[in-house]
Amino acid sequence: MRILLADDHELVLDGFKAVIERHMPEADVVTARSFDEAFALVLASGCHDVTLLDLNMPGMLGLEGLKRMVAHCPNSAVAIITGMVTKPVASAAIAAGAKGFIPKTLSGDKLIAALQTIMAGEVYAPADLMRSSGTTEGLQVVGAEVLTPRELEVAAMLVKGASNKEIARALDLQEVTVKLHVRNLCRKLETKNRTQIAVRLAQLGQFM
Repeated sequence: MRILLADDHELVLDGFKAVIERHMPEADVVTARSFDEAFALVLASGCHDVTLLDLNMPGMLGLEGLKRMVAHCPNSAVAIITGMVTKPVASAAIAAGAKGFIPKTLSGDKLIAALQTIMAGEVYAPADLMRSSGTTEGLQVVGAEVLTPRELEVAAMLVKGASNKEIARALDLQEVTVKLHVRNLCRKLETKNRTQIAVRLAQLGQFM
């Protein structure tokens, strides 16, 4: 797993890098302090599996840097990190191809959960932002969290009692990916296992 982290604040770089390496020891994390430096790294060593770009660092020019990176690395997950979270900018970033809009204020655990969501091919955005926005297609607020379309599909099958293998076969996923979605559902719904997920969803009026 190759991750490119670009931000012009050294504390943010060091903090994010330390959290990622602690929770994901298999990750190879490289850093840059401007968009131009990040893009030069990509040109030199190829696109990374995940790229996190600070929205306001030198060279980004608003969302132009994001669009340029997405165009150059169409098969990579490119996400925005920012200290200022606004609904219009989040929606515009995701519409421009960002796979995530990650506040710098996230706790370490939530940062890792956001990365796991992105690596699973889903879009990450803060729940409170998307609850009041309603502008990002495909994301649904359930309780206090945003569930992605794939998480909703997995959840619906869990409610029906399907096993991980059955879910993987039905949704054309790897079983390890299903396990990741189940783990994310447990975290988001504050549950400990599959049965509690089903109970919680019933309490929230989902799939009834």
